[in-house]
Amino acid sequence: MKNGMQQLLGQQQANKLISRSLAADRLAHAYLFQGPGGIGKQLFARKFAAAINCSASEGLESCGVCSSCKKMAAGMHPDFFLVSPEKGAIKIAQVRELIKKLSFAPYEAETRVVLVEDVHTMRQEAANSLLKTLEEPPANNILILTADSTGNVLQTILSRCQSIPFYPLTVEETTSILLAREEEMDEQMAVLLARLSEGSPGKALLLHQKKLIALRESLITLLADSSSCKDAETGRLLLMAESMAVLKEDLPHFLGLIRLWLRDSLVAINGCAEGAESPVTRKEWNPQQYFAKLEAIDRAEKELSRNCNRTLVCEVLLFHLTI
Repeated sequence: MKNGMQQLLGQQQANKLISRSLAADRLAHAYLFQGPGGIGKQLFARKFAAAINCSASEGLESCGVCSSCKKMAAGMHPDFFLVSPEKGAIKIAQVRELIKKLSFAPYEAETRVVLVEDVHTMRQEAANSLLKTLEEPPANNILILTADSTGNVLQTILSRCQSIPFYPLTVEETTSILLAREEEMDEQMAVLLARLSEGSPGKALLLHQKKLIALRESLITLLADSSSCKDAETGRLLLMAESMAVLKEDLPHFLGLIRLWLRDSLVAINGCAEGAESPVTRKEWNPQQYFAKLEAIDRAEKELSRNCNRTLVCEVLLFHLTI
């Protein structure tokens, strides 16, 4: 009986493509796994790496008991290299170090596997340095690159890799993963997180661990409150803006939650709320106002990407959302 590193749900197309290549022993020299963040690309890549050097693998399922599998599971395999972004980007020094390592033969395995995560963060000079290795890697080396679907991967990298698409999981698949990972989580919360994360277990776990759902509910209540006390409302908005600003790199995820609430509210007032939450709405808002608020979130995200002051961006956004 096979003992895979960890259960993988979804990604049937990727599984089919890679399993077929493994069965035919016709592996490409470089792969690009591209899709939304948090849906299992890195886990899939590690399972692929384990299967490549497993002595008794069946497709993507490695045995889990051979020497190679045990070393992979312990994170100690001498012929598995991982390159991850440093301070948000893969730098040329990392690529040069990788190229140097690839100039030597694998230590003990037949094939060395290199996983380069988030290549959409790779700077131009780093990408240029990697191109020749991607096109003609040294013998007995396979490179696996991962990238977010929203990331801008250079065409020169795309053209040198076999591209494998990855897709969001279903609500049911995401819920199953959450309940398996978080034993204390109840099913109702798991379903809510699965839906709000739009099929990304990684994003769902982040929302849960950062307590973004509770902050979301506080903001929804604030926006839905038709209090006539403008001074009190202004004070509450400023406090909420501060709470949002301290989220730092998690702020875009929070804005995504608010966008989803506005979208659901817009759907609800048009009588088509099947499959959506039962949102709290401001009855006086019309569809044009909802669209204006969605545009305000888009502007806030662009301003954040330009490193504008987070607190000021949040304050301006909240005042637009209350109009």
